[in-house]
Amino acid sequence: MIIQALAFYLFAAITVASAFMVIASRNPVHSVLFLILAFFNAAGLFVLMGAEFLAMILVIVYVGAVAVLFLFVVMMLDINFVELRQGFLQYLPIGGLVGAILLIELALVLGSWAVAPAAQQVAMDPIPPIEDVTNTHALGAVLYTKYIYLFQGAGLILLVAMIGAIVLTLRSRPGVRRQNIAEQVSRRREDAVAIKKVEPGQGI
Repeated sequence: MIIQALAFYLFAAITVASAFMVIASRNPVHSVLFLILAFFNAAGLFVLMGAEFLAMILVIVYVGAVAVLFLFVVMMLDINFVELRQGFLQYLPIGGLVGAILLIELALVLGSWAVAPAAQQVAMDPIPPIEDVTNTHALGAVLYTKYIYLFQGAGLILLVAMIGAIVLTLRSRPGVRRQNIAEQVSRRREDAVAIKKVEPGQGI
């Protein structure tokens, strides 16, 4: 029990510290590396909670795909840090207001544990009272029954965000050759192949 408590405090402290360094680092590459460290330690916390499936998904999906993608995108971008810091004082009041709202929300969330005695029981409610059930089975049973509408809503939001990102980045520039699938499929043999009769001793 003491080892589990020590492991929890170690993972939690590193997660909080690395999450703070994500927003405090001046170098965006260092921010992404701290984000990967935070993901790994959060996966360790999931393992301590008995949610091995979530820990595996966190490492495979977020660390193996999303965070590495962030890292490559940040390394390929030509970021002008001097230009980014020019508007800091201009947006400082709005940023302070958003930060104050987030602090109030966090205070309400933390205070609800003491104000509402049944909050802990509600948080433990998703675990189904079924013996000998795997972590993946329990997660799927809760996700696709009790929270199915929220799950579908999150999927729709992600779909709209993906379509919006594609629309914003899709630019039609003159002089740039683009792939036309319909034109490629409807292409005939006569349009692509030219048969020429070459006489002996002559070139094409």
